[in-house]
Amino acid sequence: QVQVVESGGGSVEAGGSLRLSCAASVHRYRENNMDWFRHAPGKEREGVAAIDYDGRTDYVDSVEGRFTISRDNVKNTLFLQMNSLKPEDTAMYYCAAGSSIPRSLLPTYDYWGQGTQVTVSS
Repeated sequence: QVQVVESGGGSVEAGGSLRLSCAASVHRYRENNMDWFRHAPGKEREGVAAIDYDGRTDYVDSVEGRFTISRDNVKNTLFLQMNSLKPEDTAMYYCAAGSSIPRSLLPTYDYWGQGTQVTVSS
């Protein structure tokens, strides 16, 4: 059974940092393309950062230079280091796995977690 579980969310002030983690028990984890999405109230779900099986990455413009996606293929874990957080980063963040499209920022993934809340106050 596939499980995708996020952790690490919380409340921080603007300018602060958080590190999200995602434990994914998907088959052949190291071959999976992975992504972090976010969904804020009143807004559409947005792909934030993607990483393919070779470790190549892509980011939405609004987080470029502030967020870093990485993966540990031994521990089957995905990370999102978020620095210089802004109030507009406030959202539920979701981990996704299993797209056939490398570094896709679109919701083309087969497996999704339940999300972890990130709240940034001004």
